This record gives sequence, structure tokens and C-alpha cells, in this order.
Amino acid sequence: MARSLSTVLFKGMAALPAARSTSFVSGSFSQLGMRFSTTVPTDPDTHEDFQPTNKLESSGLSLKDIVEQDVKDNSVMIYMKGEPALPRCGFSSLAVKVLREYKVPLAARNILEDPELKGAVKAFSNWPTFPQIFIKGEFVGGSDIILNMHKTGELKEMLKGIGAADAE
Repeated sequence: MARSLSTVLFKGMAALPAARSTSFVSGSFSQLGMRFSTTVPTDPDTHEDFQPTNKLESSGLSLKDIVEQDVKDNSVMIYMKGEPALPRCGFSSLAVKVLREYKVPLAARNILEDPELKGAVKAFSNWPTFPQIFIKGEFVGGSDIILNMHKTGELKEMLKGIGAADAE
């Protein structure tokens, strides 16, 4: 009974013309007869409160200045995909797990929120991949380098003098 009901429903859905196709147009797509947009409206009548904002741009600092300030002001700074509480890639997750072993304060920025920030960090470090980890103002590398340093004991030495890492 349940199988025949699902078959009838499926065949009924398949008969609808919109259910069989999804069309993509630059910045938008249509599905099930509805049109969705992925672009920002350029309508001059759209109020500025409804326009997307970039928190970094509204600070008045250049992205290069923001990266320099982040690295200078934070003993451990990580530019990653996602946030330490919710990494959005395995490499970022690995880097956070390794650094948390040392119970050091960890500052982070999510590069997925701003593609221009991502480019500014790459230019600052001259390194193409993420995550990017800076310790005491020095670019160290990504998750693979941090993991290797953890295994050899170099990371423990580098983190000396930062928070709870001294107690280890």
C-alpha cells in the first residue's frame, strides 16, 4: 500500500513540467516554477538598510591593516574556513584541535565571509592555502605544519609564554 502510494505521488510529481528541469541563468535559477536570485539587487529604490554590508569595510581600515593588526594584537591568530566552534573544512578543524591541546587563547577570522579578506591574507603571508596560523606575529603555516610541529614538540616551545601553554 505505502509503496503504491509513493509510486503514484512520484509519477504525479514527474508529470509536472517544472519538476523535471532546473534552469540556471546568470545569478539566478528557477525550480518548480519559482525564480530565485543569488545576486545583490542594484535597484536604486532599495533602502540601504536592506543592502548587504561588510563589517570589515565599514571599520575604515584597509584589509591589509586589519590583517596586520590581527596578527600583531593576537598571540595566536588563525584565518580559517568557518569559526573555531564550527570549522567548515577538515584542515581548519585539524588546526583548531591541535591548537586547543595547548589551551592557548585563539583568535580567528572566517575567510568564507569575505573573499577580499581571503585575498588580503594570502598577499600578507605569501601563502596560497588555508588555514593560515600566526603565532606571536610570525606566520607559521597551515594545519599540516602545525600537526608536524605538535608531534616534534616544536609547537609547545613556540607557544611558551602564551596563556595556559606554560602549565603544560
